[in-house]
Parts: sequence; structure tokens; C-alpha cells
Amino acid sequence: MSQKPMKKADIPAFLTAISAANPDPKTELAYETPFQLLVAVVLSAQTTDVAVNKVTPALFQAAHGPAEMVALGAEGIGPYIKSIGLWQAKARNVAALSAQLLLHHQGEVPEAREALEALPGVGRKTANVVLNEVFGHPTMAVDTHIFRLGNRTGIAPGKTPRAVEEALLKRIPRAMLKPAHLWLILHGRYLCKARRPECWRCPGAPQCTYPEKSHPG
Repeated sequence: MSQKPMKKADIPAFLTAISAANPDPKTELAYETPFQLLVAVVLSAQTTDVAVNKVTPALFQAAHGPAEMVALGAEGIGPYIKSIGLWQAKARNVAALSAQLLLHHQGEVPEAREALEALPGVGRKTANVVLNEVFGHPTMAVDTHIFRLGNRTGIAPGKTPRAVEEALLKRIPRAMLKPAHLWLILHGRYLCKARRPECWRCPGAPQCTYPEKSHPG
């Protein structure tokens, strides 16, 4: 991966280019309430959104909110999510975070980062997704896609997810930060792929500093 930074002046043009087909992006996780998004993001760790979306409809039908999830308990949650990775630990975390929401937050998902990260199974990345998607905060949840793009394109090189996150927050214009989170994720998921980026059809190629751009065929 290239560590050559993209010129800061080129970043707005790069983001505008990759956002053209999806100017108002939405998460691909299926949810109806903030609680359901929180649960879905916890379930999505080391698992695809597609896999999570296959299990959450039945789970959320059985437990629409935290009280119902606590009633199910880890033993009751488990059978709904057995097809995804780390399902046993995730079942325990979903039951425990639901109990914490009832105990400390009147059953509502808190808007404060510290309160979110205090919940079982919720780390910085999960908190950033919820803050961005539910509350509109200009946060950057660095998943594998954003970490790869940060380095490969030069938009925010960094050796760790936290370093890439901090670089993105400094380098992306504040007005673009909120949607840029999903623009980058979706760009990495469908175009700037891990094994072979489709550089030949990338609208952001002129600004990208990746030196080994791929060609069709």
C-alpha cells in the first residue's frame, strides 16, 4: 500500500467524485430503531452486513427493544444468530448491553461516546457508527475498508485504525465528514477492493496516489 499522502487540497474533489453515485449514503445494516442499529453493529464485528441482515429480522421480531432482549437472555438470543461468527460472545454482549441500557439509560441508546463505549461489546468503532448514523456526528468508524483506503489512496495514511481515524478527522473538511464515513466504506466494499481494486473505473483515480493502479482484463 502507498504511504504517500494525497494532497489535502485534492481530498474534497476525491470525496465528491466517489460520492457522485450515492450523495446521501445509508448504512447497509437493516434497522428501524437506534437500539436495533446498535445491536446490528455489535453483531457485525468480523462478519459481513449481509450475514447480519439475514439474522436480525427474526431476532428483532422476537425482541424489538432492550426489555425483550433481556427477557430472551443470551441463551434465547443465541439460536437466532448461530450463523454468524463469534455468536456465543455476541449473544452474551447483546443481552448484557440491553440490561445496561435499561439500568442506566431508561432503555434508550445514549448519545455520549463514553456511555456507548461502556456498554458490553461496544468499542470505539461501534460507537462511531452509532454516533454517525443515529445522531449525525462527524465521526469516522475505521473498519477494514476505511483502513485500506486511508493507506492505499493516500487520503489518510496510518499504521493503526486510530491513526487513520485521526488523520481523516484532520484532513477531511468538516462539512463532508459525516457522509464521508459511508462514502469510504462503500467505495472500499464495491470498487477499491482488497485483492484487486477496480482503478480503471474509479472516479477518484485522478486524486488517488496509489502507484500500482490496476487495469481491466
